[in-house]
Amino acid sequence: MKKPEQELAEIKSMMERSTRFLSLSGLAGILAGIYAFVGAGIAWYWIYFPNTDYGKDSSPIKSDALQVNLLAVALVILVLAIGTAYLLSQQKSQRNSHQFWSPASKRFLFALFIPVISGGLFSFALIHESAYNLIAPATLVFYGLGLINASHFTLGEIKNLGIGQLLLGLIAAFFPDFGLVCWALGFGVLHVIYGSMMYYRYDR
Repeated sequence: MKKPEQELAEIKSMMERSTRFLSLSGLAGILAGIYAFVGAGIAWYWIYFPNTDYGKDSSPIKSDALQVNLLAVALVILVLAIGTAYLLSQQKSQRNSHQFWSPASKRFLFALFIPVISGGLFSFALIHESAYNLIAPATLVFYGLGLINASHFTLGEIKNLGIGQLLLGLIAAFFPDFGLVCWALGFGVLHVIYGSMMYYRYDR
């Protein structure tokens, strides 16, 4: 016969599975951070390194070729991060005998991607208006808001990641010369730290 504490724990676990998406992979967060580091390094090299075709004296971000290349790198990073998160989270849900496409996961994705997609469209508007120094702050702020919004439907730790992204985005907005650094810290460092914590706390 089960003890009352065990029955309560099982009931709590069932309620969490029905209302929260618990299959987020910590390893996916680590890999997303690594992708962002690589992308930020490529962007820095193309924009600021004096021996490239673009050069330090060529008014960074004004070259059409540079804009296209930076956008391509950003899209590759986005596809890799989303694809990795999907595959590893699906594997985790199968390993834990959880349903991946559940009402909880749909609520989580809806809460996350409404701000993220809005931020992406807003960033395209900034590109159209040549407000390049606001792209990094915008992506960080909208992504942070998405994470905070989605934290109601998944592990609570994701809220802290969202707050960190939001703060870095606001810093980058007031100090645009450090936009790329803040972007690398947010999408790179914070993702690696968050992913490592989640991996050692839930995945191992």
